[in-house]
This record gives sequence, structure tokens and C-alpha cells, in this order.
Amino acid sequence: MNSQFKKGIIEICVLKIMEEKDLCGFDVIERLSKEVPVNENTIYPLLRRLTKQGYFETYKVPSPVGAPKKYYKITNDGEERLDENLKEWKQFFKGVFRILEGDGSR
Repeated sequence: MNSQFKKGIIEICVLKIMEEKDLCGFDVIERLSKEVPVNENTIYPLLRRLTKQGYFETYKVPSPVGAPKKYYKITNDGEERLDENLKEWKQFFKGVFRILEGDGSR
């Protein structure tokens, strides 16, 4: 699969997961990896980029052992980005499925 295509899909998945509840990076990886193959080398840079772009805010929660955990919370801009991306992907996939299933124009 094309890496840029995969990155776009993973970004949408991360935004969607974070819409449901705040998570730390490890939890994002754990949640995603149940459905798609991902690792920390993909997710942590993505989380940093989306935070820098204003789609996530971060906060720290004390941990009983070790350093505090950094949690990510989706912002209003992140929710808007998710809505826009979902509309674009749904439209894209509708077109792909019409082509794959045949649209009767032949």
C-alpha cells in the first residue's frame, strides 16, 4: 500500500479515536494496532504534528511509577478537520466502489 495513502487513513483513524476520549500515545497505538498494522514510529510523529497544527492539546497525568503520562485531547479545530476528512474519504470511496462495482456506463 502506498505510504502516503496509508498515512492519510491513519491520520483519520487517530482523529476519530481521539474524538471518543483522551488517550496517551501508547493507548492510541494499542487501539489502532487491533485493526491496522501500526507502530510507535508512525504514531508518535503523527501525534506531535497534529498537536503542532492545533488539532490536539496535551496535558500530563501523574503516574504511580515513573514520569507523568502525556494525554492528547482533540480540539475544536481537530473535530472540524476530522469532519472534513471523513467527508472527503467517504466521497472518494463512493467513487472507487462505483468504479469497482461497475456503474453501468459501458
